[in-house]
Amino acid sequence: MSLPHNTLRRTCLLCTFVGLTTMVGIVPGASQNSNVYKPFAGRHVAVLDDQGNSGASAPQDPALGATLLTQSNVTMASTCSSFLANWESTPGATGYRIDVATDPSFEICVAGYRNLDVGNVTTRIVTHLQPSTTYYYRTRSYGAYGVTGNSEALKATTTVESGLVIHPTFDASITGNPNAAAIESAINQAISLYESLFADPITIEIYFRYANTQPDGTPFGVGVGAQSNYVVYDIPWSTFIGSLAADSKTGNDATAGSSLPISAISLNLSSSGADGRAVGLDSPPAMFADGHVATGGPYDGIVSLNSGFSFQFTRPPSSANYDAQAVIEHEIDEVLGLGSLLNSPPSHADLHPQDLFSWSAPGTRNYSKVGTRYLSINNGNSIIVDFSQDPMGDFGDWLSQSCPQLHPYVQNAFGCKGQFSDLGSTL
Repeated sequence: MSLPHNTLRRTCLLCTFVGLTTMVGIVPGASQNSNVYKPFAGRHVAVLDDQGNSGASAPQDPALGATLLTQSNVTMASTCSSFLANWESTPGATGYRIDVATDPSFEICVAGYRNLDVGNVTTRIVTHLQPSTTYYYRTRSYGAYGVTGNSEALKATTTVESGLVIHPTFDASITGNPNAAAIESAINQAISLYESLFADPITIEIYFRYANTQPDGTPFGVGVGAQSNYVVYDIPWSTFIGSLAADSKTGNDATAGSSLPISAISLNLSSSGADGRAVGLDSPPAMFADGHVATGGPYDGIVSLNSGFSFQFTRPPSSANYDAQAVIEHEIDEVLGLGSLLNSPPSHADLHPQDLFSWSAPGTRNYSKVGTRYLSINNGNSIIVDFSQDPMGDFGDWLSQSCPQLHPYVQNAFGCKGQFSDLGSTL
């Protein structure tokens, strides 16, 4: 892995070849294109293998990770659209009900949060809220003794919206898990990082799962620890390239723009829906909770963690567990637009935005499975990171070292137990 000094790390790279814009010195705003393109489904799988090679490890008992989780150690940074509600336990309680409102008298409750039964827990992540808004919540316990009166009203404030908003929706495989709050907290911690880094005024809808099957109910492949399903649009070359160039706002954007091909090298560019909207195109959510794509689908993508693997949702992870948050961040990256045509079926030959910046030498592009490929935004003159060419992994991911990795980057093609990393704007 080659990483020159002071090179921007993968988060800022994402803004260059995917169209997302980082927060520093940026004025957000992109006009919407009136064209609507036909959506189809894309997929990425994350191979979690301690050897970092094709010998993928077998799934493990999910209890290995779950035993490290307790409701008492759950923490979460507020996001633009969510906060973590906490309350004291009541002796003898078998469950709790919660109200969430925008006023302390609870006359205006948030949709879905009036007398909501949350089960026998003392934390709840409240989602799909408005940015920069103060909310009030109260609880009531119930048990053999009946139902108690309302608790004292507590309040929480969502963060100020300054660009990107990610709305999480949690599947029953998460909300029904005994460690639901810890799982949701790891997801929201990842979301808060994205929202702090990107200024694009778009909202992304992601459905999150923690299960031992894919969204359509079929088993995961051997060694697959996580998977993202996402909406893809084939956008005419000139339309996407023109929108990408028009969205240039930073010096890195300008440098990357100057290395774009002069003439089309594929009929279309296969862009994720989120990616397209980031550069001003009309590419709305279109995925349903089972992973199929059709007009009206509410999600940009689905992120699934394989519950058969030993994920740890608190940090630092032990040497026996994979860090859940880093894997979540990896799969969110895929929903936002990372990926290569090399992972597409042979019948689909269109480049992805990432492929525009794949090189084998200065002035020589490479978007094949043969030879070296690396990421560069200046015509291949500077190597930012090497792409993986291992067919057992994902060709859009970073080349991985053997475990333990010196650089356990989120986007590495293979993950290791006991290591973690996060999004960041610099090395």
